[in-house]
Amino acid sequence: MFDYLEYSAVAGNDARHDVEIYALSTCGFCKRALAFLNEHGIAYRYVYVDLVPMETKNRAKDALKAKFNEHVSFPFAVIDGTATLIGFIEPDWRKTLLES
Repeated sequence: MFDYLEYSAVAGNDARHDVEIYALSTCGFCKRALAFLNEHGIAYRYVYVDLVPMETKNRAKDALKAKFNEHVSFPFAVIDGTATLIGFIEPDWRKTLLES
């Protein structure tokens, strides 16, 4: 979504959705969210925003907040460029990514 961020791509058998994850490298909820995607073979790309310069992190957070009108907390998932999942609440992720 943002050309000023370097995303890491993870291949998966399930590419029904375009999944983009903004996460923190030290966040337990973020780790569980990525593990969920991996366990279900969902293709996604991610960036650890705590590992980019502060100015870049703030720029990305401001852009996400402006685009989706949501408070940014982590993990912050963008699904198909239009929907978001904020935090890791497994039933919500399951419904959005596996049942749709």
